[in-house]
Amino acid sequence: MEEKKHKFPTETIDLPSKGLIYPEDNALSSGKVEMKYMTAKEEDILTNQSYIEAGTVLDKLLQSLIVSDINYNDLITGDKNALLIAARVLGYGKDYKFEYKGEEVEVDLSEVDNKEFDEDSITKGENKFPFTLPNSKTEIEYKILTANDEKKIAAEVRGLKKVNKNENRELSTRLKYMIVSVDKEEDKKTIREFVDNYLLAMDSRALRKHIAETQPDVDLNVIIDTSSGEEDITIPINLNFFWPDADV
Repeated sequence: MEEKKHKFPTETIDLPSKGLIYPEDNALSSGKVEMKYMTAKEEDILTNQSYIEAGTVLDKLLQSLIVSDINYNDLITGDKNALLIAARVLGYGKDYKFEYKGEEVEVDLSEVDNKEFDEDSITKGENKFPFTLPNSKTEIEYKILTANDEKKIAAEVRGLKKVNKNENRELSTRLKYMIVSVDKEEDKKTIREFVDNYLLAMDSRALRKHIAETQPDVDLNVIIDTSSGEEDITIPINLNFFWPDADV
C-alpha cells in the first residue's frame, strides 16, 4: 500500500525591510519568507519548559515554521516581528485577546501593517546607518540588531549577572552591539569605552528613539476601547500571544 504524504499549506510573508537591508547573495534579500501553518509539533515547542526557561521558545517556534531556506540568525528584529505576527495568525487566527489594566481587550491582527520607512536611507545590502548624537555632536554609525545579535546580547547579560546579580547592564550592552563606529573608529574596544564612559543619557535616548522611529518593522501600535475611553497601546508579544491559555 502506497504511503500517503501530506503537504503542509504555506503562506508567503512580506518582510517590513523588503529585503533591502540584506546582501544580494542572502536569501532574505527577496523580501519574502515562506511559512507553514502551525501543527501539534509547534504546540509542543510552545510548552517546552527548557525553551521557555532559556528564553528561546519563540525563536524555536519560528525556526520550525519557516519553510524558506534562510539563515534565521540573519533576520533583523522588525522582520522577525512580522513573522511572529504571521505565525500567530496562521496558528490561532487573527483575533487576539489579552488583558490590559485589568480589562480584556481584543485586536484584529489582520489589520496590523508593516511600518513605512525611508527606503532611500538604506544602502542596498548594507546594515549600517549614520547618526549625529544631538547633544555631544559625536558622529556614529549604528546597525539594526539581528537575531544573532540578540543571542549574543542575552548571553553577555547573563554572564554579567553571574558576576553581579543585582546589576542590569542590558541597555548598555545592547548599545554596544548597535553602535558600529564612533567618529569613524570601528574598533570594538573604543565603542565599548564610549558607551560606558562618554555616551550621555540624553544621546542614548535620542538614538534609541531614532532607531525605533525609522527602522523597518511592524506597526504594533493600536487604539483600543477601554472603560476609560480610547487608548493607544503597543500589542504585547510574549508566549501567551500564541497560546492565551498556556499554563506558563
